[in-house]
Amino acid sequence: MIRTAFQRSTPTRRIVHSNVVTLRCNLQKEGLPQPTRSNLLRKKHTSTRTKSTLSTPLSEASTSTMKRLPFKVHLPLSVTHNPNVAAGALCLGTAGIILSLISVGGLTRLTKSGLSMVHWSPHRVSPPTSREEWESEFSIYKTYPEWQQRQSMTLEEFKYIFYWEWGHRILGRVVGTVYGGGLLALAVTKKIPVGYGPRLFGLLALGGAQGAVGWWMVKSGLEEGRRGDKKEIRVSPYRLAAHLCTAVATYSGLVWTGLELLYPEAERRQAAKIVQDRLAELPNLEAKEVLGKLRGLRGSVALTTGLTFLTLASGAFVAGNSAGNAYNDWPLFNGEVIPWEDMMNEEGEGVWKVFENTALVQFDHRMLAYATTAAVGMTLMRGRGVMKGRIGDLRLISTQSRYGLGAMGAATAGQVSLGVATLMNNVPIELAAMHQLGSVAVLSTGLWTLNGMRYLGLRGGKEVVKKVAK
Repeated sequence: MIRTAFQRSTPTRRIVHSNVVTLRCNLQKEGLPQPTRSNLLRKKHTSTRTKSTLSTPLSEASTSTMKRLPFKVHLPLSVTHNPNVAAGALCLGTAGIILSLISVGGLTRLTKSGLSMVHWSPHRVSPPTSREEWESEFSIYKTYPEWQQRQSMTLEEFKYIFYWEWGHRILGRVVGTVYGGGLLALAVTKKIPVGYGPRLFGLLALGGAQGAVGWWMVKSGLEEGRRGDKKEIRVSPYRLAAHLCTAVATYSGLVWTGLELLYPEAERRQAAKIVQDRLAELPNLEAKEVLGKLRGLRGSVALTTGLTFLTLASGAFVAGNSAGNAYNDWPLFNGEVIPWEDMMNEEGEGVWKVFENTALVQFDHRMLAYATTAAVGMTLMRGRGVMKGRIGDLRLISTQSRYGLGAMGAATAGQVSLGVATLMNNVPIELAAMHQLGSVAVLSTGLWTLNGMRYLGLRGGKEVVKKVAK
């Protein structure tokens, strides 16, 4: 019946037929599903709505009456079609173990267990097994300064703190074994992705340095001069910050590399091509403006991720100076907006006050947290602006980034709530450990979102910029 109707076509039906053919060609170019004739001709040609649609130019009708499907930068549907999947899985799997390592490290510090193993034996794996071995280990611990503030400690209490530190060190060795062994297997089977060899081995070296930095940090707490103002042995806050930042840098490098390997370059270039084609539908000046907003959003995500890392690093100084146990009200500091007098006291000298003065350390951490939260809010507002109106109709943001922005907002809200609760409850172990993991969660959402916008970056994005600028 449809074929007969077209054979007897009136002038209006001829226009419909012409538009159907043109529309199908346009949809085929963009890889979108093609509507059937019955769907397009479901309304009678005599109805007012059909007449108004047919009287509109095709380019306007297609964009105003049909919503675009979002394009996706996605994982391959079949891992067998991605030769880099083994390397990508190794990176992300190792990053997951490092996340556990960071959590256990935080708990080791919070339980004041980090100085229980006073010597570093790379070949040692098992803890003491007999009472004689435990007594021997305990007697060695008693020769170091921390014992002077814990002379009432029993052997069972020593076992508790010893197991925390032992578990932390063993987990570090698990990371090295898994990643180093996996990388060796990739090298032997010649499955190291082209161009990624230096980076993958560099991450292995960074992980090895992490272990050395950890012992360097512990060693600072085995010296008499690390008692501090509370007659309490502490590790150097500088070395603690270096230890945490090295771990987080290794984690971030593995996550970013893993996402690169599981989201192949071809996928990103295809996404850049879709952006280019869709921007071509706009006037030149408008296309440049839209592209500027997209790249501005990408820059905002990068800024937010960098601020998150700085806030996390400042948290290490809060922990190293036990600054979280002071000023346990919010948003004030013991009733003051800014604790000027405490900031100017004799604690810390010169520029080192920023890292050693309790009031200044906590103030800096709060200010960086506020700046990060504001940056997240600005990023979400920019994202909303990009995803609505004419720009939203073009669907230029990858699905990965759309979800990433939402996850970033949720993770930040949770992290701020955890920070306030941790402070006002005088740093309980459970909340403090969750707060540390929360900072890594916010950082991870930033990495995920930023990776989903790489098609606007230096590689695929260059082609888009050049062609739109013409």
